Amino acid sequence: MTSTQLYLRLLCYVRPHWQAFAVSILGMIVAAATEPLLPALLKPFLDGTFVHKDDWVMRWAPVFILGIFFVRGLAGFFGSYAIHWVGNRVVMDLRAEMFAKLMTLPTRYYDDHATGLLISKLTYDVTNVTAAATSVVTIVIRDTIIIAGLLGWLFYLDWKLTLITLAIAPVVALIIRTINYRLRNASRDTQQAMGSITQVIEESVTAHKVVKLFGGQSYEQQRFDSEINGVRRHMMKQAAAALANVPLVQMVAAVALSFVIWLAIGQTGSDATTVGGFLSFVTAML
Repeated sequence: MTSTQLYLRLLCYVRPHWQAFAVSILGMIVAAATEPLLPALLKPFLDGTFVHKDDWVMRWAPVFILGIFFVRGLAGFFGSYAIHWVGNRVVMDLRAEMFAKLMTLPTRYYDDHATGLLISKLTYDVTNVTAAATSVVTIVIRDTIIIAGLLGWLFYLDWKLTLITLAIAPVVALIIRTINYRLRNASRDTQQAMGSITQVIEESVTAHKVVKLFGGQSYEQQRFDSEINGVRRHMMKQAAAALANVPLVQMVAAVALSFVIWLAIGQTGSDATTVGGFLSFVTAML
């Protein structure tokens, strides 16, 4: 099953909670719409305050900035809370449905599948899949609006510098794609390892009398130590891939930003770029 098919199936579980889902989307849209406002207002605020000494701008600029952050924080809170509420309800519904299905499966199915893996799917995998689907909704709605708004403002300020900035997009996309691939592999390995841990615990606890009778405590301890060490290795691979994302992207962005600043310095002799316009461009770029 592809990721798209998985997300479409999960939407069927979201449908009964469409009111909360609609609130989350509305909150994300409002919060995302305020993101481009701050860099867009920096230009008139800075130029009007420090260059033109406009009394109206100096009086109302702080009020507008406070208002933007208030609306962004309020909308972001309700949007994030609602999407987490929907996600937790979907997890609950999925677990209930999976448990009901397990109760109707034939004995042969339980003989062919490890108990620990079944428990892991019910407790661990459902949460991870739903969390991934929730993050996809957030990225598609909120981040798309933010990127579109910021790009529009950047092109309005200076389309040439914007095109130069966009030159790093393929490099950033390649970095993110590579890291996401590693994260998916590490996450899958971690899920399987967690199932193995559950299996060892279940077998040791269920057969504790047999283990004590034959003195198998050391053997069971070695099995458990081996499994938890495997989980540790997989989780460290997952952490390394996740932590490498930010510094690599920041390094590429720093190269582009340095080049943009160098070009902007060359335009200081003309009236094409003001201090407010340049700071607005850099803020939107970052």
